[in-house]
Amino acid sequence: MRPLRVGIAGAGIAGLTTALALAHRGIGSTVFERAAKLSEVGAGLQVSPNAGRILEGLGLTAALDRAAVLPEAIDMRSGRTGEPIVTLPLGERARAAYGAPYRLVHRADLQALLLEAVDADPRITLKLGAEVTGSRQSAEAATLVVDGAAHEFDCLVAGDGVRSTLRSAVPGAAPFKPSGRTAWRTTIPIGIAPRDLPHQRTTVLLNRAAHVVIYPVRGGRLINVIVVIEEDWDGPEWSAPGDAAVLRRRFDADSTRFVSRFTGLDLQWTRWCLTEVDPRGSWVDGRIALIGDAAHAMVPFLAQGAAMAIEDADALATVIATAGNSVPEALRRYEAIRRPRATRVWKTARQAGQIYHLGGPMAVARDMTMTALGGASLLKRYDWIYGWQPGQDAA
Repeated sequence: MRPLRVGIAGAGIAGLTTALALAHRGIGSTVFERAAKLSEVGAGLQVSPNAGRILEGLGLTAALDRAAVLPEAIDMRSGRTGEPIVTLPLGERARAAYGAPYRLVHRADLQALLLEAVDADPRITLKLGAEVTGSRQSAEAATLVVDGAAHEFDCLVAGDGVRSTLRSAVPGAAPFKPSGRTAWRTTIPIGIAPRDLPHQRTTVLLNRAAHVVIYPVRGGRLINVIVVIEEDWDGPEWSAPGDAAVLRRRFDADSTRFVSRFTGLDLQWTRWCLTEVDPRGSWVDGRIALIGDAAHAMVPFLAQGAAMAIEDADALATVIATAGNSVPEALRRYEAIRRPRATRVWKTARQAGQIYHLGGPMAVARDMTMTALGGASLLKRYDWIYGWQPGQDAA
């Protein structure tokens, strides 16, 4: 029997991890990426233990540790005053509980280490400057149309993000929709960051209809800042330059003095429309499968978007490796395995956003409840996310 031929659309975290997971199982693939060069876009992201274990299993432990900061804890604070609410312990405690540390990395650094591993694997072919414009399939094969040329495969994987080109090839797939929130992102060089800002921890500032997440990346040389506000904006692209004056007006009007320290710095902000893709739509049709944001883009309030893409890649590679001559059946199994977990995480992320953005007496009650429960108990509520193991939810 000839080797399976797998085509992957998109060289982001989902696509590159899929290629590596397939190669780890002896299966080659071709990855097509529209960009002519994989540049340093985006900002920080959190690689929680459930995703970190998969990347470690692909031989990336040393590269991850070089790129990452290991936070000691997550501090939940008042966005108005900066006063502490509760601290969730991480550090060695997370490694001991979940079998891998909680890591903070710059998105570009994670993509770079994945790319380095892809370049070093002869089973993977990466084609940059190759725009996927469509697809078609028959009972025997699936064809990817790239810059007008047809490329035939046994299986197509759409890892091309929330605005996926290939999503239209899957009947019943859910469209992407704006969430009514935007994320304003910047990084602060450590030399000009507020001195009282912890440099080895994640800080979450809770405020009415908004919240802020702050953590170190790139060995602590930069502080990543994400300000999420409720705002109806849907740019034609992923993101656009952001005017800090908009944030200053937003937080000055709310007397949010602690957050205003960041919006007052001379920084370059980027505004991102936060979008969602309902995971209850279809992910698979015949020989085509959606993964990551293409299948289930979620709001970032659990920091699980990249982690779910990495989990998808591992599960998809596992079923493809055992597919034999029945690729469509294997892809249906992938969907059945992954949908329940991704849907639960998607819904929980939505709920977290509602809790983070409470105001008035409800916010007071939230803060008192968090303090009373304590950080260790709050962290334990996420054992089902961080403690998950590949194959644990197999159907």
